[in-house]
Amino acid sequence: MASLASAEITLAPVFSDGAVLQRDRPVPVWGRAAAGEKITVSFGAQIVRSTTAADGRWIVLLESQPASAEPVDLVVSGRKETVLVKGVLVGEVWLVSGQSNMEWPVALLREDERQLAAVDLPLVRQLKIERAVASQPAETAKTSGWQPALRDKVGDFSAIGYFFARELHRKLGVPVGIINSSWGGTEIEAWMSDLARQSTSVGAAMEARWQQAKSEWPPERVARYPAEMEAWQKAEEQARATKTKNPLPWPQPPASDDSPRRPGGLYNAMIAPLRPCALRGFVWYQGESNVGRAAEYAELFPAMIRTWRANWGDEALPFLFVQIPDYADDNPGGRQWARLREAQTHALELPNTAMAVAIDVGDPDDIHPKSKAELSRRLAQLAKVQVYGIPGDAIGPMFAEAVPEGAAMRVRFTHAGGGLVAHGQPVQSLELAGSDKIFHAASAKIDRGTLLVTSPKVKQPVAVRYAWSNAPVANLYDGAGLPAAPFRSDDW
Repeated sequence: MASLASAEITLAPVFSDGAVLQRDRPVPVWGRAAAGEKITVSFGAQIVRSTTAADGRWIVLLESQPASAEPVDLVVSGRKETVLVKGVLVGEVWLVSGQSNMEWPVALLREDERQLAAVDLPLVRQLKIERAVASQPAETAKTSGWQPALRDKVGDFSAIGYFFARELHRKLGVPVGIINSSWGGTEIEAWMSDLARQSTSVGAAMEARWQQAKSEWPPERVARYPAEMEAWQKAEEQARATKTKNPLPWPQPPASDDSPRRPGGLYNAMIAPLRPCALRGFVWYQGESNVGRAAEYAELFPAMIRTWRANWGDEALPFLFVQIPDYADDNPGGRQWARLREAQTHALELPNTAMAVAIDVGDPDDIHPKSKAELSRRLAQLAKVQVYGIPGDAIGPMFAEAVPEGAAMRVRFTHAGGGLVAHGQPVQSLELAGSDKIFHAASAKIDRGTLLVTSPKVKQPVAVRYAWSNAPVANLYDGAGLPAAPFRSDDW
């Protein structure tokens, strides 16, 4: 933003040529100018006025308007200056955020999915928020500017964001804009405000852990990091070319005040400047970097959602998210990823949240699955059904209860109205345990929308699990082809 002494009119980062504004909702337009400046904002037939405050801030509210693919200029005028934002559309706007699997660009998809994106969709647009870290909530952010999804530009789009927006555009028939604010390898606490972290029981311990981590990164260690990352990237390229495993461990980024690991640092720099942009909702894909801290995540994630919504002044703003997929993490049978997936489900206790299950579309050998289209379709289906009220199935089977029946365990589900299917194969990745709490491989019969689970090694079952490991084979679906979410009936 402009300095307080400057007469220059500046706009918030979401307003640039080719922007998409949210339809059917009042749209805040804001920025800075000289103190006491009289500001006039016009958009189509609307004209609204404001006077800047003593600190130079100004904000106006455009009335809600229907979707329009007709480009209109947004004009902001002061006494001596006029700022023109050209070619603005009105449609649907979603903020997509998270770590690398959200940031992952179309250009790095596998070939068949890159070809799916080799079309011109000028009414689908992305605003990429550039990477930045800040110690306090910032007013502005650097961006790429709004870009249309043309075949020569779409390579820079978030792949998840692109396919999600494309699906909505095709179904709704209106412009769709995504604001892409994501950064690979980042933890959830970096995306949370100070208030959000402090609202949890783990906030103080997290801050102490961060201060300890910073003390373990003296300047000479920080100086070595770029070379270590360069070596890792070269080894990674070689490993992918030869289809082998990278022999080098991924170098953890430094713990420093300008590090993306800094608690609150990404919220301050990459989320706060977007407030109070009119949105339809959020899409979130993150969690891999918090594996190993599932109990914390179960508390942090809902706190983040609540504070983001509070920042936008709407406690019911839709929040869609991806449950992290299957990944071996050098230990396919380990449970750390399963625990993080379970922690993510705690967010479903909040209203207007929905989860896309990804347990069957990951890559056990690659933390960055190169296929994003199916997962994006599931997210878009959640939006279509849960947000836009379009009839259809969007949520796959979710564990409801497990009841012993002699030597078997009957498992019931919600969202299994279309029945259960395993595509003609036995249901995989089932386990049963008795009172000894030792789990054994189990099999199941699909019976009237339930599972009847048995194991020859468990005569009196008390607990059942499905797909409860880092990288399970998950093949249980509903009749609409939506996967069942991993679950356990115990809390051992």
